[in-house]
Amino acid sequence: MSKTVFVTGGAGFIGSNFIFHMMDKYPAYRIVCLDKLTYAGNLSTLASVLKKENFRFVKIDICDREGIYQLFEEEKPDVVVNFAAESHVDRSIEDPEVFLKTNILGTQILMDACRKFGNIRFHQVSTDEVYGDLPLDRPDLLFTEETPIHTSSPYSAAKASADLMVQAYHRTFGLPVTISRCSNNYGPYHFPEKLIPLMIANALNDKPLPVYGEGLNVRDWLYVEDHCKAIDLILHKGRIGEVYNIGGHNEMRNIDIVRLICKALDKPESLITYVADRKGHDMRYAIDPTKIHNELGWLPETRFEEGIQKTIQWYLDNREWWETIISGEYQNYYKNMYENR
Repeated sequence: MSKTVFVTGGAGFIGSNFIFHMMDKYPAYRIVCLDKLTYAGNLSTLASVLKKENFRFVKIDICDREGIYQLFEEEKPDVVVNFAAESHVDRSIEDPEVFLKTNILGTQILMDACRKFGNIRFHQVSTDEVYGDLPLDRPDLLFTEETPIHTSSPYSAAKASADLMVQAYHRTFGLPVTISRCSNNYGPYHFPEKLIPLMIANALNDKPLPVYGEGLNVRDWLYVEDHCKAIDLILHKGRIGEVYNIGGHNEMRNIDIVRLICKALDKPESLITYVADRKGHDMRYAIDPTKIHNELGWLPETRFEEGIQKTIQWYLDNREWWETIISGEYQNYYKNMYENR
């Protein structure tokens, strides 16, 4: 059965991996990627699918109501998966306003379009950061879907607000929605400002490896392909109106990840540089994915030891991809592909 699936933020890290997964698994589906191509959106990531007949890329801001409505009218999507978001905590501390616009207003506009054009199925990709953090000395505590929202940064507050809006649209208007909240993703095409790709890139260039505080913050790491498979399951089998936590069962301290990367690349730990901690820095995230396992049969397939080696190898094999990002040249790709024709 053919479906048209809108993937917003599809030129970003997780969105692009999701597009690859869906196009590989569902060749009869039409995939339409919507992306504003901000600093974190990289059209060259999608080079392998840009010319496929069942794929379309549209450069658009999800806050552009008129443009979004026009696109919905043209394409008549069956499903919308919303990855589009400002997502870097440090940037949200510097400039909260853009996070509120994109993450809240943009989500609302997409749902308004879903209502206007046929009560279209909507999935919101959220984050474990809406739950706040957990103490380091209580490894027994995990985030469940019933954990109260308790945000720490403008980024997580904006994502939590969007989640509440999604739930409100389901309850008030009957919009068929689901929400997933994932732990930290890693894998191919991860933007180089994030911890793992930043450390790999800096280590390969023998640059300092900046670690916040003492590096004791703990994150639950989820290989991006496992995340994509979970969203796929939620779209096709998840219960409407429900929230599903997606976690990797891979808790790691930041400093241990950095040391592991140094060892894998045969770089000295003397490159590690401790820097002033981030404001409001959450200490520990850990997700309990029991619900999605019990209801949909999902479990993470990739152990961290395996996933991190695959990730490091990908960055070794694809230096041009991240080196053009670091140099800023990647932002010329769209102009070369479209504007200069």
